Amino acid sequence: MSGAKCTRLSGTLIKQLLDSVDSILFDCDGVIWRGDQAIPGAPEVVNLLKKNGKNVFFVTNNSSKTRRLYADKMSLLGFNVSEDDVFGTAYCSAMYLKTVCKLQGKVYLVGSNAMKQELEAVGIQQTGVGPDPVTGKHGDWANVPLDPEVKAVVVGFDEHFSYMKLNRAMQYLSQGCLFVGTNRDSRLPLEGGKAVPGTGCILQAVETAAQRQAQTVGKPNQFMFDCVASQHGVERGRCLMVGDRLDTDILLGSNCGLKTVLTLTGVSTVAEAQEHLKSGCPERQGMVPDYYVESIADLLPALRE
Repeated sequence: MSGAKCTRLSGTLIKQLLDSVDSILFDCDGVIWRGDQAIPGAPEVVNLLKKNGKNVFFVTNNSSKTRRLYADKMSLLGFNVSEDDVFGTAYCSAMYLKTVCKLQGKVYLVGSNAMKQELEAVGIQQTGVGPDPVTGKHGDWANVPLDPEVKAVVVGFDEHFSYMKLNRAMQYLSQGCLFVGTNRDSRLPLEGGKAVPGTGCILQAVETAAQRQAQTVGKPNQFMFDCVASQHGVERGRCLMVGDRLDTDILLGSNCGLKTVLTLTGVSTVAEAQEHLKSGCPERQGMVPDYYVESIADLLPALRE
């Protein structure tokens, strides 16, 4: 295979790359689907990879759905997938608290109902989901009632994020609670070039108020790969990461010693990757993919052989 970075993946290179790996990690939005529509050819790619004996997993920083809901969505879009194949940050946050932190106590959760469900599925109780309107006078807010059983603050995507949630998280963290965030993605890209604020904005607000840094579990943090590897025996040297974001997907692959492919159906561009490559900056080199494709559908000719 080519030793150069950021190489167009085509022709015989595709088969050579696929022959060199046993497991493939796919990001979801912008890679296998956009919104509620599958990327053309993506279901066939995933299904043929599995048919050809490859282990296929899905890793997403989105914390708004449980593994079960992601698997249901993929099945409706034509993907042959099971719940065990999916690793979202709602699930990975729960596993981090259980296996790494060995949390004994409750979580104050700035997050979604999906995060609540994943926490409860591993035996961790939570408080905080849903609206928390401002009450009383500002002089009383520093003495807001707190649950003494809370031992960790977890921050994910929360459509009900508010000043009072920010305050309550700050008060818990001032007491020395563990501090975990799902991811630092600052923007969620939408169709037509539009975007909305991402979890990173919420997390940074809590970090600023608490004057503490959270431990994040999502891409590009290695824990997300470790979560997959520990459950399915994935070998780093024979694993491929496919994603559309240089700063999360490709950097995760680089951090974990995986082969990497950038697909151009989502956020990042080849021009951005080449700028990182030319920079000479070690930190930016980790965001340079080994290969790029216009779409993962480019793998189809090799898989159909």
